[in-house]
Amino acid sequence: SDLITLHGIINVDFADVRTIMADAGSALMGIGRASGDNRAIEAARAAIDSPLLELSIDGAKGILFNITGGPDMGMYEIDEAAKAITEAADPDANVIFGSIIDEAMSGEIKITVIATGFDVDRRPRQGFDKMSSQNQRPQAVSSYQQQPQPQAQPQQLPDEFDSDENLEDELEVPAFIRRKLK
Repeated sequence: SDLITLHGIINVDFADVRTIMADAGSALMGIGRASGDNRAIEAARAAIDSPLLELSIDGAKGILFNITGGPDMGMYEIDEAAKAITEAADPDANVIFGSIIDEAMSGEIKITVIATGFDVDRRPRQGFDKMSSQNQRPQAVSSYQQQPQPQAQPQQLPDEFDSDENLEDELEVPAFIRRKLK
């Protein structure tokens, strides 16, 4: 319910949930949490490799995910998590995502994934064992250290970005979706 009830940087609402779920067959849901270095990737992997999921989200045609983190969560981390999740989905999947800043989650990231639109002939993961997968869950690091950020170097934009209008249109689409479209 936090997906649609909490206000965030990028909001997900009931219409988004309905879009992903409508006529899509079975759905899988996973939740991952991590802190420390690589917390975005670790949380994404924990969400898509959740021991609650007997089936993999590989090949999902609809993905809805939400990334919740503290005020220290950056757009780079959101992009990293998005890449990890979309790589597991079908290349033509409909992907909708949201992002929420929660003051209480400083140093931590939580990712909720809902995947739908699987082939009917899906089989459980190879070698899936509920007891062993619970013991192999990703371990989160308990501390987060702010890394020094490199200074940005000015770069010459390609001619296609000379117009401010083109630049605004291009930047309205998240980077991981722009890469998929090219």
